Amino acid sequence: MSHKRVLIIDDEEAIQTVVQFGLNMAVGWEVLTASSGPEGISRAQSEQPDMILLDVMMPDMDGLTTFQQLRQQPETQTIPVILLTAKAQASEKRIFQTTGVNGVITKPFNSLELAAQIVRILDW
Repeated sequence: MSHKRVLIIDDEEAIQTVVQFGLNMAVGWEVLTASSGPEGISRAQSEQPDMILLDVMMPDMDGLTTFQQLRQQPETQTIPVILLTAKAQASEKRIFQTTGVNGVITKPFNSLELAAQIVRILDW
């Protein structure tokens, strides 16, 4: 797998750490972090990651609002986005996928299998 830069936008520091471990240690990808929607949008614009992992449930600005704002910015509108959600219901996953996101990964996830899930979803 080639070197990739992934931005994780999640308000939980523990999730950021697990993603960093899983992607950096397992496959050598660079992992950027943001703890809120606005911070994530700013980092995505300045850092231009290869893809974004975006938590659905965050305070202030939720993941779907963040996703909509990412799609409205010329610098970020084509960056692939995968939602991270604790909402595992099939109907909720379908609703998320109708928003235009590239995929949905359910929490909790296995950090060592995360890269393989991303590769499968994005067909990398």
